[in-house]
Amino acid sequence: MKTVKWGVLGTANIAKNCTLPGMKKAESCELYAVAGRSKEKAEKFKDEFGFEKAYGSYEELILDSEVQAVYIPLPNDLHIKWVTEALSHGKHVLCEKPLALSADEAREMFETAADNDVILMEAYAYLHSPYVESLKKDVASGIIGDIDYIESAFLTQGYKEDFRLHREHGGGAMYDLGCYCTTMILTLVDAEPSYVQATAEFTDLGVDYLTAAILGFKNGARASFNVGMNLGIGTNSRFDRLYIHGSKGSIRSDVEYNQEGDVSYTVYNNEGATVREISVPQNYALEVENLSRCILYGEKPHITPEFSIRNAEVIDQVLDEIGFWL
Repeated sequence: MKTVKWGVLGTANIAKNCTLPGMKKAESCELYAVAGRSKEKAEKFKDEFGFEKAYGSYEELILDSEVQAVYIPLPNDLHIKWVTEALSHGKHVLCEKPLALSADEAREMFETAADNDVILMEAYAYLHSPYVESLKKDVASGIIGDIDYIESAFLTQGYKEDFRLHREHGGGAMYDLGCYCTTMILTLVDAEPSYVQATAEFTDLGVDYLTAAILGFKNGARASFNVGMNLGIGTNSRFDRLYIHGSKGSIRSDVEYNQEGDVSYTVYNNEGATVREISVPQNYALEVENLSRCILYGEKPHITPEFSIRNAEVIDQVLDEIGFWL
């Protein structure tokens, strides 16, 4: 079997706890090199996950001619710099969400990818899940009629000293959590947004801690979502919800978008309630396999440039509405 030599640019927790375990399971993926802000951190990852090489700087990894694809889990404000560097050196790139801090940044990065004849894909692992594919098929089948309204929520807590609490690093609930809700909504609604309204609660550090938004679409569908980083006090609980209301029925899901294992949602219509049981493998493995197949066999990226830019435009509108940049 052909393989792609992957380099991992950073030693973030999302890489350690989610993506690297997925990469170890993924077909066609060779864990070739890892880079950290220090050689010591990189060596620890090398030993833990079985990389062939460890580098003490990001530049060294990008200059390694053996590296074919780079995964970037760095803080949001560093994405454009290191994505651009990797693309400019002929590396394919999988970059953690949100890819960019604005739609203009996203367009710039995808133009760089095109100019260098390489692939850039935004890392929304959950969108590769058979759970999402099943939702899309049910909606497309007309089993609940035309979508009237979508409700989505994703709230967490337990943030301490974290880059996601600082605006200069691209922090806040909208960038960290809201992007899940907007991508889910845009995946299910096949229409362009016609308006966005939003409000938010801010922290003393200037990031949105709790954000609520309403979206209208040109086909008449509407959606709302709530995201927050301050759910409750003293626990590490989280709250996930997705309700899809149609003209002939509805779909209710209370599972985590990125959940692995056996998940379910319920379809309600005139025939009653039908539970969909879905077995979900490791979503991070699925996204790495997708990009590896794109490189090796010319498959189309599951998360397209057009989708990422469209989503970034919606995030821009929400941030403008809440006065994030004032």
